[in-house]
Amino acid sequence: MRSMLALIALAPLALAACSDPIEERPEGEETMIPVEPDGGIGDGAEPLPEPVATTIPAAFHGRWGINPGDCTDENGDAKGAITISEDRLRFYESVATLGAISESRDGDLRATYAFTGEGEEWTRDIRFAISEDGTELTRTEYGEDAMAEPLTYTKCQA
Repeated sequence: MRSMLALIALAPLALAACSDPIEERPEGEETMIPVEPDGGIGDGAEPLPEPVATTIPAAFHGRWGINPGDCTDENGDAKGAITISEDRLRFYESVATLGAISESRDGDLRATYAFTGEGEEWTRDIRFAISEDGTELTRTEYGEDAMAEPLTYTKCQA
């Protein structure tokens, strides 16, 4: 029985002898975590994805027109105007509500929109891109029934 107790008592020492030695550090010295070139910690983890927006960014907000007359309501026929807010697009005879945003970065937004107008409902996948000076907006549609060519709007003065 005594020899069995002695073996049990020596077991942790035997296990410790098999492990790597513990590196002693001076008191107060911190251990640095390895860093990957992209700034991530050195554990091989992928960098975190950029958060996807949930609203239309402010740079897109406001009224935009295809023709100069679209920026005024003098004739009441601003058929080429689009007004963009946080979650809506307003056209002459339709309104679109923001759906899922698939891409969002400075001056570039791609999302789906649920349209209603003239008694009908439809969905569109649209990319909006703003020019570097913020004065032009290009609208490109994707998918079935999409416009064949992009449309370019000019920012209306407030």
